[in-house]
Amino acid sequence: MTEFNHILVIEDDPGVGASLKDGLERNGFIVTWRKTGAEGLQAACDDQVHLTLLDLRLPDGSGLDVCRQLRRMGRRLPVIILTVQNEEIDKVLALEIGADDYVTKPFSLRELVSRIRAQLRRAYGELSGASSDALYVHDLVVDLSSGRVKRGEADVALTPVEFRLLVYLARHRGQALSRSQIVEAVWGHTPDLDAEHAINVHIRRLREKVEPDPARPTLVLTVPGIGYRLA
Repeated sequence: MTEFNHILVIEDDPGVGASLKDGLERNGFIVTWRKTGAEGLQAACDDQVHLTLLDLRLPDGSGLDVCRQLRRMGRRLPVIILTVQNEEIDKVLALEIGADDYVTKPFSLRELVSRIRAQLRRAYGELSGASSDALYVHDLVVDLSSGRVKRGEADVALTPVEFRLLVYLARHRGQALSRSQIVEAVWGHTPDLDAEHAINVHIRRLREKVEPDPARPTLVLTVPGIGYRLA
């Protein structure tokens, strides 16, 4: 069985980068460490990389640009953003352009490893869709084996977390799901206020891609006082 354990770290701080590499390797991961966005993008082209840890502040530009470029390149691997405490706006932007999760500095290695493993499970395991063939959501076909969504002959380009979010909603069609339920199922960690706020960002992005009219959603519906449900 393939092990999905190759982590790409894009971090310019020598102390932080070396500490991450050492700590993750001690937890059984294979780690590639790059110090600039350009080097990181080149390394991300390797199909054997399974997840990227991406710092927002890089010497050759913003980590947001790196994340955006990864998605434009069609790389669907999970991206976890590393932020500092006062970068709330950057967190929201990161989610909007395709990041899957973020961890706020300072963080514990234990927390980071937990977030990484949760993302890997959901990208390549229990919510990856490997166990069945397809789900049908109105006029969308969700191909669980390839991780692709189509409307007719056209591909609907979802990020990994948007794909898993759609799969989770589709597997609980018609059921009102709280934000905390969604966080636990899709992200795999204990919900907090930041995580529940992130759900709103991802729902908005998902609606922009799957709803005929995102301003008047008919597929992904808001359940006042609870969360969301799939019609």
